[in-house]
Amino acid sequence: MNVRPGSPYPLGATWDGSGVNFAIFSENAMKVELCLFDSPDSARESARITLPEQTDLIWHGYIPGILPGQLYGYRIHGQYDPGRGQRFNPNKVVLEPYAKAIGRNIRWSDEVHGYRFRDPKEDLAFDSRDNAPFAMLAAVIDPAFTWGEDRRPRTPWHETVIYELHVKGFTRRHPRLPEAMRGTYAGLGSDEAIHHLKDLGVTAVELMPVHHHAYDRHLVERHLSNYWGYNTSAFFAPDIRYSMSKSSSGTVREFKTMVRNLHAAGIEVILDVVYNHTAEGDHLGPTLSLRGVDNVAYYRLDPKNPRFYQDYTACGNTLNMRHPRVLQPIMDSLRYWILEMHVDGFRFDLASALARELHAVDRLGAFFDIIHQDPVISQAKLIAEPWDLGEGGYQVGNFPVGWAEWNGRYRDSIRRFWRSD
Repeated sequence: MNVRPGSPYPLGATWDGSGVNFAIFSENAMKVELCLFDSPDSARESARITLPEQTDLIWHGYIPGILPGQLYGYRIHGQYDPGRGQRFNPNKVVLEPYAKAIGRNIRWSDEVHGYRFRDPKEDLAFDSRDNAPFAMLAAVIDPAFTWGEDRRPRTPWHETVIYELHVKGFTRRHPRLPEAMRGTYAGLGSDEAIHHLKDLGVTAVELMPVHHHAYDRHLVERHLSNYWGYNTSAFFAPDIRYSMSKSSSGTVREFKTMVRNLHAAGIEVILDVVYNHTAEGDHLGPTLSLRGVDNVAYYRLDPKNPRFYQDYTACGNTLNMRHPRVLQPIMDSLRYWILEMHVDGFRFDLASALARELHAVDRLGAFFDIIHQDPVISQAKLIAEPWDLGEGGYQVGNFPVGWAEWNGRYRDSIRRFWRSD
């Protein structure tokens, strides 16, 4: 296969009409292999290509002839030494952090763990089995979309009425929607759903997480699901479970159509986003993406014993917001959803966790500094869930100018009033 050097920017898989540029960050990797899959049913990759170039810790290469819809993942080579925080395992195909669409969801098995699952040595026992038949895969997309005269409503805060909803739950129960549209982005963007929202006087919908997320293995084995979705796997990809479309690019187009229809009715779209942790859990969790791409860079590790994670989220891990290459995909994700998907704002789950520089919550941390100077993100509606589960994490009233907050004190007072207690 003809592989050219390509470019370190932009990160992710970028189709230019003639081929695809692949670029992925890994500071501590020794080699990066791109794996191409023919279909979601493929048990192994049809091609494995070593990315030929590294520029400023970005591994990259350009492959002519690849088209939108191509499924891919990565094998990242490096040290496996959990005691030092290193968890590279090239036997595991991992999802890249910039995946714009999901081409295959995870299929739970022991092989998706970087260590020998259920071994007495736990995560110290390196697993050499191949996870290719079970790994979550990304898909190359064609981002083209006809937005027409789409305009952001830009409703002032003092006139904003937010309806928090779950895309699947809201549309699944709507009696006037056709069965095929229930539970989907298409259903939320339908005339029937919009008419209901307009009758209520709603000016904005705040969507519970639509970033693609993983159902934890213990839930799947009990035939349950993570309904709310606060278990993100991909910061750029809309969840394929909420799509009528059967194609990865079709899911992206369906989401854009939903936003365009809501905007035409004067309704803003705010996303509930989870950037504080990922679905990979603690040191005994699976290797799905960031853990296998560069665990030391992406996660906050215990400085006394890097085998373990600092957990301010009660979900097993916390993203390392002190690292510039970890801040970058979060900022790029926010800009992507604003510029490419035309959303109007964000509600940040456990926002205090994003503000932790060392241990204490620092409301002037790098995360907020970058957002305030960003000409795109700073103009969106920004809402903090102003707490996390760490020490000093309750920060209601302490977020910077330009941020709204979910006000827990006000909420609790109103609840007590209505209960008459």
